[in-house]
Amino acid sequence: MSHSRDPRRPRGAVRSRRQAVLRRDIASGVHVLQHASTNAYLIEDGDAITLVDALFPASHRHLARALTAIGRRPADVRALVLTHAHFDHLGMAAGLRDAGVPIWLHPGDAPIAAHPYSYRPARPRLLYPLRFPAGLPILTAMVTVGALRVQGIREHSPLEHGTTLDVPGAPRVLATPGHTDGHVALHLPDRDAVIVGDALVTLDPYTAKTGPRVVAAAATNDPELALASLAVLEGTGATAVLPGHGDPWLHGIGSAVAAARAAGID
Repeated sequence: MSHSRDPRRPRGAVRSRRQAVLRRDIASGVHVLQHASTNAYLIEDGDAITLVDALFPASHRHLARALTAIGRRPADVRALVLTHAHFDHLGMAAGLRDAGVPIWLHPGDAPIAAHPYSYRPARPRLLYPLRFPAGLPILTAMVTVGALRVQGIREHSPLEHGTTLDVPGAPRVLATPGHTDGHVALHLPDRDAVIVGDALVTLDPYTAKTGPRVVAAAATNDPELALASLAVLEGTGATAVLPGHGDPWLHGIGSAVAAARAAGID
């Protein structure tokens, strides 16, 4: 597993399917584990960790290596908080549940968590490889790391808008529906950061377009609501914007939201 970005690699480029990348301290005590163009975040708080999002079934060994790299063990993971329940964010959830890690999820995404491939995009997914062939290597890499064999989960505690979770890092939950019914962002005000999941990304896996944007309608169930939810993110005023796909945006949520609104939704 690589621990830093190759400076020769353009931002948003597709990682090798065999490669995961750990980037440390994207915000204070917040690390990003990138695997198959998808991100999970490790929030350190004392000797404990909150994991945000769960990547793919084949990501377990990379998570173990990332924990070792920051001086932690799997037993230090005290919570898994899901921004939403799409298969590319749910991959390790069942295994972590079986290991005794509590899982948090907004109730609006409970049906997807139970059946990871049963969700309704605004536009048919099968048309996108024809319109945007550059996205095919990204989607193919996801398949090779287990995107088509994600196990559903039914056991989780509910996330509620405006609450501060009693988990390491104490993130504040912000409802940001649109990508899914129960999508949330997690604000870390003491670290000047917001984990935005797929409410705003810097790499769209379906089109391969980079820069702040809302995910294509191939995976977003209500594009207009997704665009409206950008205002919730903007209200955090956070400097570090930590998306579910693509590199972190460290130039402020205001500029990220402005760029996403200008980009629209494919």
